[in-house]
Amino acid sequence: MKRKLRMGMVGGGKDAFIGAVHRIAAFMDGKIELVCGAFSVDPEVSRQSGEDLFIAPDRVYANYEEMISKESALPEGERMDFLTIVTPNFLHFGPAKLALENGFDVVVEKPMTVTLDEAKELEAIVEKTGRTLCLTHTYSGYPMVKQAKAMVKDGHFGKIRKIVVEYPQGWLSRLSEKEGNSGAAWRADPKKSGLSLVMGDIGTHAAHLAEYVSGLRITELCADLTTFVEGRLLDDDGAVLLRFEDGAKGVLMASQISAGEENAVRLRIYGEKGGLEWANEDPNNLIIKMLDQPRQIYRTGNAYAAPYTLSSFATHNTRIPAGHPEGLLESFANIYRNFAATASAKREGRTPTAEELDFPSVQDGVRGMAFVQNVVASNESNEKWTKFVL
Repeated sequence: MKRKLRMGMVGGGKDAFIGAVHRIAAFMDGKIELVCGAFSVDPEVSRQSGEDLFIAPDRVYANYEEMISKESALPEGERMDFLTIVTPNFLHFGPAKLALENGFDVVVEKPMTVTLDEAKELEAIVEKTGRTLCLTHTYSGYPMVKQAKAMVKDGHFGKIRKIVVEYPQGWLSRLSEKEGNSGAAWRADPKKSGLSLVMGDIGTHAAHLAEYVSGLRITELCADLTTFVEGRLLDDDGAVLLRFEDGAKGVLMASQISAGEENAVRLRIYGEKGGLEWANEDPNNLIIKMLDQPRQIYRTGNAYAAPYTLSSFATHNTRIPAGHPEGLLESFANIYRNFAATASAKREGRTPTAEELDFPSVQDGVRGMAFVQNVVASNESNEKWTKFVL
């Protein structure tokens, strides 16, 4: 394409953390521009937010229905190309459905919806319309996560036996939803967050990371959920035993009451010949542990000689020379860049490359909601194992 992709946004108004992160990520490569938005359920906040972002007043809307209707009526050369949704969970499905049905591609925060039925409906709409939906499972955008995936796929570690993934946070160790923390308030509200707080908010990240890197899907699970903070309406801690395809076993821990922790995402995968370790708080390092060999550390941005050459997926998503930290914003931007390249390729009648297509999709969103539903069902069941049902 000879122009930038035009983005609309639902949510992400004044003082909204995740909206600002999405805009930084989307703009990083100069391929996307923000042209319109319904930035808040409060029309005045939406107006002020649009003003702060230098959006034309007639392209700042009171709600997403008005935005999609009016943008659809604009000439093709003016209207938005895709919609980014950065609202609380319960406001994902409506704008995503309406945007897809009106011919717009969609980028949406995770989890994709509140229920599995909603997720399946979006999947059917994507298939019917041919539109592209991108789900922002951020950790899959890191270069060394992609290197880990490539090494597993290439058989570097042999047959995979064990997958251990954890995501401890500490920010909900108190009843923050009653202390004026708006982010905690909607996440802890079953009507706005869904069946599970901890598994919907961060457990889905951990499950996606485990499946993405290993290339294996969860087939059965055994879950234990707990609400530690008195007065909270949803769970804030959980542990899940996992069974994967091809006989691999796993453990997933997600906690938001691990006092003192920040965002300590950590993945370990072990095969017959060795294993790997990656941590979000040290993302430029991929630790390789082979049986009867010294440990090796692969680093982002290095032009290693064979047989240690980094994969095309890792190098495609590396932005700066070795030794410079690449963090969450760059990982987020990789997802946006790959989505934008895929959307542009489709408009040009070109087949996207495998590297461009490497971003979380509507199918990942369906599996995420199935994960939450199955974990909750397992926790409530007297059976040891719950089959993973889509």
